[in-house]
Amino acid sequence: MGSTSERASERAEYDALIIGAGFGGYSMLPRLRSLGLRVKLYERGSGPGGVWFWNQYPGARVDSDAPVYQLFDKELWEDFTFSERFPGRRELQRYFAHVEKKWDLRKDIEYCKNVESADWDSTRCRWLITCSDGTEAECKWMILAMGSSSKTYIPNIKGSSDFRGELYHTAHWPYYGASLKNKRIAVIGTGASGIQVIQESGKQSKHLTVYQRTPNLCLPMSQRKLDPVEEQKKKDTGIYAEAFSKCERTPGGVLYESADKNTFDDTPEERERFYQSLLKDGGLQFWVSGYKDAMTDQKANDAAYDFWRRMVLKRINNPAKGELLAPEIPPHPYGAKRPSLEQNYFEVMNQDNVDIIDVNRFPIEELNATGVKTAAGQVDVDMIIFATGFDALTGGFKDIQIRGTDGRTLTQHWEEGVKTSIGIAVPKFPNMFYLFGPQAPSTFTNGPSCIQSQARWIAKVVEKLENDKIESFEATEASADEWLEMVREKWDATLFSKGKISLPVSLLWWSGANIPGKKVQPLSWAGGLPTYMQMLERSLENHYQGWHTSHLIEKNAPNGTTNRAGH
Repeated sequence: MGSTSERASERAEYDALIIGAGFGGYSMLPRLRSLGLRVKLYERGSGPGGVWFWNQYPGARVDSDAPVYQLFDKELWEDFTFSERFPGRRELQRYFAHVEKKWDLRKDIEYCKNVESADWDSTRCRWLITCSDGTEAECKWMILAMGSSSKTYIPNIKGSSDFRGELYHTAHWPYYGASLKNKRIAVIGTGASGIQVIQESGKQSKHLTVYQRTPNLCLPMSQRKLDPVEEQKKKDTGIYAEAFSKCERTPGGVLYESADKNTFDDTPEERERFYQSLLKDGGLQFWVSGYKDAMTDQKANDAAYDFWRRMVLKRINNPAKGELLAPEIPPHPYGAKRPSLEQNYFEVMNQDNVDIIDVNRFPIEELNATGVKTAAGQVDVDMIIFATGFDALTGGFKDIQIRGTDGRTLTQHWEEGVKTSIGIAVPKFPNMFYLFGPQAPSTFTNGPSCIQSQARWIAKVVEKLENDKIESFEATEASADEWLEMVREKWDATLFSKGKISLPVSLLWWSGANIPGKKVQPLSWAGGLPTYMQMLERSLENHYQGWHTSHLIEKNAPNGTTNRAGH
């Protein structure tokens, strides 16, 4: 084995290293390059797209309306138009290829590059990066852009290795595809990926069994093709530009926000018409654009749920299935779990060849050679699909052993709960920023809106720090403590933490409780994107108040160490 000095000489050296080639990585790379920095992006997959590289399961598509689910730069959107209101995975892949080519990003990206560890060198103010292929790199600035859904969750069910049929997780669907036609299929989970894969399975399978823990209070997608001529007119007349601008001014980073009135300001007839209009428009509008008290007042929330339930039951002629899919007593306040979008979900679930098993009543006891066993009996299947989601928001950080100033890993720091500074940095981890992660607006916003706002701020900060000759930039413990309390206050002001429910809201993946042993806590900022960005800007006032900064006075001190002056 070579000496430490020999290995150091073999390390690639960058000013900034970005991890992840999704919207976050593609937002950061050109911004940091424009500052004249040497930048490299590492991506463990073999192509771009982040979650849209890995999510290849049947029916995979986004739930944010076009055109806002993209980067807002005119240079990109002026000659690219999505063909559907809610683009599917293949079209999103085509979009990322367009961005990569348009901005000439490929030259600064290394695919199939899996980062295993990152260690902070306090002496030199550099991150030392090690990859699973044995290569090493060092950088001053490390940007984590793994996103919220980079670590899958598969429950530990007895006998999983005994099943002799096909077994997949939606986020690890085989690249070559897997046929659903005329098969007996079991789908475990009814989150967003579950809804989408169930719709496809129900159309093709011989028999489908859905294992449901919590009914998904999903909404009509109202999917439609987009007319390229009409979309071009919108571009030419400034409608696209205004749409992107508006996304940065609304709490959810979308084109709509809640109505400026409370539920019972309207008469019952007026409420019915209003609810009907939201449902007809489709997408997430019934959730986002409803009455402003819907997520703070239980009676107002009940009114929204009662309307939603009546509309769903009209589509189901089997009373037993209706009670499982739209129960009289809501499983949680409406909107306290992100509703998925569906195209024909309830019609599929209503089919005679589809069964629903309530795993609260009949827990899965084991998987065996031929299928799934619960107290309700054995179901033999040819394929099992885990639609069990992710260790969201924090899981991707655990895949990398990130070691900070005190020698402890980020995972160790977060064992007793996540604590960040304004959802973008962590005390003890200098010169490290992350995008679309814990305690930022993240899951409560349109992804590209949040990511691009954060990326602009990070680029602005890095430029200022470089100009000020600052070598080390670290969030203070006090700022993180303050932010933690603010996140809790915003969360507790909503029905996320209270309300008349039959199942605890603590089951929400938003709070981390879907992962056994994970601390349950608010993991997203519920105060809206504009307020969040104001907080970030304010954190830089008064000579970097809320941050530790250090200058390297001499990079080659006589004794071989580095002298530092702190603020």
